[in-house]
Amino acid sequence: MLGSTHGTLTTHFRARVVACGEESHAAVHSMTAAAAEGDLDVSGRPLHATVPDLDRFFRPESVAVIGASDTEGRPRTGITRQLVAWAERVGARLHPVHPTRESVFGRPCSTSVADLPEQVDLAVLLVGDPLPVIEELGQAKVKFAVAFASGFAETGEEGAAAQARLAAAVERSGLRLLGPNTNLNAFEAFRDDLDGPAIALITQSGHQGRPVYTLQELGVRLSHWAPTGNEADLETADFISYFSQRPEVGAIACYVEGLKDGRSFLLAADRAARAGVPVVAVKVGRTETGARTAASHTGKLTGADQVVDAAMRQFGVIRVDGLDELQDTAALLARARKPQADGVVVYSISGGTGAHFSDLATGAGLKLPTLSEEKQRELHEWIPGYLNVANPVDNGGHPVGDWRGRKIIDAILADPDVGVLICPITGPFPPMSDRLAQDLVDAAETTDKLVCVVWGSPVGTEDAYRTTLLGSSRVATFRTFGNCITAVKAYLDHHRFATSYRSPFDEAPRTPSPSFRKAQALMRPGHQLSEHAAKQLLRAYGIRVPREQLVTSAAAAVRAAGLVGFPVVMKASGARLTHKTELGLVKVGLTSASQVRDAYRELTDIARYEGIELDGVLVCQMIERGVEMMVGVTHDALFGPTVTVGLGGVLVEVLHDAAVRVPPFGEDQARAMLGELRGRALLEGVRGGPPVDVDALVEVVLRVQRMALELGDDLAELDINPLMVLGRGQGAVALDALAVCR
Repeated sequence: MLGSTHGTLTTHFRARVVACGEESHAAVHSMTAAAAEGDLDVSGRPLHATVPDLDRFFRPESVAVIGASDTEGRPRTGITRQLVAWAERVGARLHPVHPTRESVFGRPCSTSVADLPEQVDLAVLLVGDPLPVIEELGQAKVKFAVAFASGFAETGEEGAAAQARLAAAVERSGLRLLGPNTNLNAFEAFRDDLDGPAIALITQSGHQGRPVYTLQELGVRLSHWAPTGNEADLETADFISYFSQRPEVGAIACYVEGLKDGRSFLLAADRAARAGVPVVAVKVGRTETGARTAASHTGKLTGADQVVDAAMRQFGVIRVDGLDELQDTAALLARARKPQADGVVVYSISGGTGAHFSDLATGAGLKLPTLSEEKQRELHEWIPGYLNVANPVDNGGHPVGDWRGRKIIDAILADPDVGVLICPITGPFPPMSDRLAQDLVDAAETTDKLVCVVWGSPVGTEDAYRTTLLGSSRVATFRTFGNCITAVKAYLDHHRFATSYRSPFDEAPRTPSPSFRKAQALMRPGHQLSEHAAKQLLRAYGIRVPREQLVTSAAAAVRAAGLVGFPVVMKASGARLTHKTELGLVKVGLTSASQVRDAYRELTDIARYEGIELDGVLVCQMIERGVEMMVGVTHDALFGPTVTVGLGGVLVEVLHDAAVRVPPFGEDQARAMLGELRGRALLEGVRGGPPVDVDALVEVVLRVQRMALELGDDLAELDINPLMVLGRGQGAVALDALAVCR
């Protein structure tokens, strides 16, 4: 069990790292630093992300290229040439290293790392096996290294073992490693003639970042590209933490195939959320096929997608599905100013276009407010009276061709309820579309509100698009309805999230509660607890259970029923007993001593026939009226303990209607979980039924979370099902519980 001192917690955490083999040495360093500051949670894990100083990686003063070549036709020569050009752009001194060459591309060549003329910041390894070089780099006090070599965890068990040896060597050396199985994306040429906030890019598969990189051709600035590869050391979380502190970064775009360590990712996402820097991510693995492909490509554990999805939402990471969505959403979030209102107005030449877009936008959850009668009268000064201007606004076409077009746009943007104006132009129709595009660009320069245009032409060579719209840094231009809606919703959601964000790590418990000490005595390592013992565990954490007694004779059952109060429920209780109802080991609605006596004999006879060992029979208070819910704890391979809430009874298995969160989280997230349930209307009362005690349900979720945090790995699984949530003000009662100790 965990102790409460920093030393004990640190020891426990180190042991977990060694046993699981999942955390990098960076995680251990992070934990050690946190321990020194007293900044660990109750389970001994860090509460803040350590931000690696990557300045000398992206802007080194000196670079060594190990295995450099200038022999034409060889792959290393092309890489060396690109590194020479990159070093010149960033102002770094480049030193080739090769055992048999005197010079490479006219530069003096060192025969080994030990012979380098100066201590270097970055070493790029153009060798098939980087392992032998790592120790030399450590002795030379090199800060960073990049390993391109493949044949590691992405190839299977042998490769994973080789990668583990590489990671151990890196840890001993003290340097930080990018790769292996990475590429040259970090050394791309970035345009330096673009202004405004930039996108920082992180990819585990380099080619998947190309669409975002190409945004520079559309005028969107890119500041960094981190191709993390197999992440033997440096991982996605390290770069999120670093980029979120860079003043030039307006958004972080990620392509993630597998997370190395869930906790590190959440700490990094928390740091970005604190800084108000949006993180947009494509995370593959939504389907079994996608997860299998990702694992074979990077050797990562993809993780249960529902948990990944919930964890990202919890910390404000915006998850998108396609690379086109990644580029459009990241570009908008990087460049757009904070919204002044969340109302969206759709403005179009065609009523059909406006209606179509409005349907899609409303279905996605965007708020399209009806414009006031006064505003509609104003718009009808320039738009024929028979056209709808309530929202969407249909101008009929002709007003955009003259002075009226700008008047309409300005009037819409002047409405205080409007924060976003979206104009879908389904196809070029000169001169109308040209004049409309110019009016939108001119209006965008005079307002802090977001102006979006969807240019629907499949050609994309029109001057109104290439010059007018793309030439504007204030108008967000899209090519599809779907990408525009996805990006705008992400933009509004992000700023709503950022405004109210409170880091759950700030409120995470640092020391065990008195409940934890009570629970310790109830745990049985390696065993499943009986229902009676599991309920005692719940009681230790203040979770209400029915009045009940465990009995071992029919006479004792009758006495217990009298004390509990009729009607009663009787259940067989045993450490290995799970599906009691299916075996006929539950009797409900017993109203007399004779029924209790008969039920006891029947339950024990069934158990004897089935070969089930019992610790007794539970005689329980019967609670009938309420909504059956389920609250539980499971362990995710990436994130550790997770808390789930959903509809109870058999519905959770039939409908799969559940919401998940990764501790720590606060009351706001507990309530948000309930809001995600399809069956949430049951809590509000349906078909004349009264609303139930949602506050009590939230309190149970938070107490279960405390159990998950404090008991940690020792509690492998907890299932409260059903949790009967009673009428408002009457609380919630755990009618059944299952607990498995690790």
